[in-house]
Amino acid sequence: MNTLNKTSKFFTLAILVLVTFGVMAGGSYKNNKQDIVDTAVAAGSFNTLVTAVKAADLVDTLKGDGPFTVFAPTDEAFAKLPEGTLENLLKPENKDQLAAILTYHVVPGKVPAEDVIKLTEATTVQGKNVEIMIKDGSVVLNGNSQVVQTDIKTSNGVIHVIDTVILPPSTP
Repeated sequence: MNTLNKTSKFFTLAILVLVTFGVMAGGSYKNNKQDIVDTAVAAGSFNTLVTAVKAADLVDTLKGDGPFTVFAPTDEAFAKLPEGTLENLLKPENKDQLAAILTYHVVPGKVPAEDVIKLTEATTVQGKNVEIMIKDGSVVLNGNSQVVQTDIKTSNGVIHVIDTVILPPSTP
């Protein structure tokens, strides 16, 4: 009975997470004909992300066929970075480092929220794995970045909004 009770609680939590995120996603993106980049521009809360994508020369990639799943940090998420970090990353000489950070936010394929909650990790386009867990009823990446909105559909994938920029583990 104890195992059944735990399983029941997990599925109840999973349904709660999906319903909550589904409501937060709203209806305006349900049949989005725009690609990931155009959707981010139209949303108005990803200006820093769009600027970084342009600086890293990733616009054409994220406008490509995909499909892609993007864990998209909001402008507020970028504002949490230590002072001067973003400005430094946006310099042309740091383009490769910026691209590595941004591609760490992208998973190949279309992974809707109902599938994300079943994962413990996902391999990113950057090549490193991002850790995925359910913590206090929310999906959390790498232990500190909460998914705050899910399943924003685009013509070439899906966007899940996160509240903190995630950084790839450093290469030894």
